[in-house]
Amino acid sequence: MDDSKTGTLNPAWYLVYAKPRQEQLAFQNLLHQGYEAYLPLLRSRGRLARPPAPMFPRYLFIRLTPTRDNFAPIRSTYGVSRLIRFGNHYATLPDDLIASLRAQADEFGVIEHLKDDLVEGSSVRILEGAMAGYEALFCKKVGKERVSLLLNIAERHIRVEVSSLAIERD
Repeated sequence: MDDSKTGTLNPAWYLVYAKPRQEQLAFQNLLHQGYEAYLPLLRSRGRLARPPAPMFPRYLFIRLTPTRDNFAPIRSTYGVSRLIRFGNHYATLPDDLIASLRAQADEFGVIEHLKDDLVEGSSVRILEGAMAGYEALFCKKVGKERVSLLLNIAERHIRVEVSSLAIERD
């Protein structure tokens, strides 16, 4: 039987949109409420030692079972803006994506990784998010943890920015 809001009766990872610069607050508050949540963090490289920052600014993940968990308290959690929806369906992510992110993290849950072998024009595949599976051309690094890509969608070239962990060499 399919749930009309989520499309699943099994536990799944859902996408939470946090208020600006409140990912950590949202994460901690969701944990305190008893939810299983995950906030992937990236450590910046460079001369200045900075604390780890969210891998996906304003986004974190929460594991819910539609038939068991109440979605309503999530929307009023301090730091949370909303659960991401596409029409009537909440956005879900595959378990293996979360497992892959967690496998790359150190004992403190921080990921330290950048794609350094890409040059302008390299063909890459997007691994996660709404554009998962799309092929794109690498344009340049944007900051420490993000890259700019050129997508060809419906005969139009669109420039997008994604996490450097969300791509692989094609």
